[in-house]
Amino acid sequence: MEYVRVTKDNIDAEHICCAISNNKDVQVSSKKAWMTDRFDDGLVFLKSVERGKCFIEYIPAQNAWAPIDAEGYTYIDCLWVSGSFKGHGYSNDLLAECVSDSEKDGRRGLCVLTSEKKRPFLADPKYLKYKGFSVCDEAAGGILLAYLPFGPGAPKPSFRECAKRPRVEEKGFVLYYTHQCPFNAKYVPIVEQTAKENGVPFRAVRIETKEQARNSPAPVTTYSLFYNGEFLTNEQMNGAKFLKLAGAFGILDKGSVPRGTGAIL
Repeated sequence: MEYVRVTKDNIDAEHICCAISNNKDVQVSSKKAWMTDRFDDGLVFLKSVERGKCFIEYIPAQNAWAPIDAEGYTYIDCLWVSGSFKGHGYSNDLLAECVSDSEKDGRRGLCVLTSEKKRPFLADPKYLKYKGFSVCDEAAGGILLAYLPFGPGAPKPSFRECAKRPRVEEKGFVLYYTHQCPFNAKYVPIVEQTAKENGVPFRAVRIETKEQARNSPAPVTTYSLFYNGEFLTNEQMNGAKFLKLAGAFGILDKGSVPRGTGAIL
C-alpha cells in the first residue's frame, strides 16, 4: 500500500477518506477546515493513495482536542481501516508510521481513547492490546485512555478532572461536539431540527478551540451526548436514532408521529 501525507499544500486536492468525496459537501469542507487550522499545531493525517477509509490522524498531545494531560506524548485522533482494506496489515503500517514520527520527535509514547468494549468511533481495545497498549486511566461511562510508552518510567497520561466523571448541569439532552468528525456538520443540525419539531429538550454545544476541548466535561470531544446531566454515548446519530433514544426515556408522546428524522448514517 502506498500512503500520502495530507498537508496545507495538497488538502484541497486530496480525498480525506470520509464517506463523501465532494469538496462542496458541508461534511468534507468542515473537516478540511478543521484540519487546516491544526496543521501548525503538528497535526498529521496519513492516508492510503487509494480512495477509501484507510488513514491515521495524530497530533502532539499538548495540542490535542481532548481533556487529557499527556505532556510529551503523541495523541491519536483516529485510526480507521474499514471495508475491503481490512485484513491486509494496513493498520499496522499506519501505526508504525505514527511510532516512527513520534520517536524522531522525541515523544514519550502514544495515547488514544478507547473503551471497555468496542464502540463506534473509538479505537478497538483488542487491537490496542495486541499492539502493546495498556489502559492508563478511565472516565465514567466506560471511556478509557490507553497508552504505549516508548521507554520505562514514562509518566502515565490521564484524563483531566473535568472529564473523569463527565456530567453537565442542564436537564434534557446536551451534546458536545467538534468539526473534527465530518459527520457532525450534517447530522447535528438534523438532530437539532428533529428535537425542535418533536418537542424534545436539546442543546448542541460546538467546541471551537483547543482550550475549550481540554476543559470540556465531554470525555470524547468529537461527540458526547448527555441526558439530565449524565453522559450517554459518543456515537453520532441521525434524527431517527435520536428519536428512538428519546423514546426510550419516555419523552415522546406515544401517539405522536415523529418528524424530521433525516437520512440514515
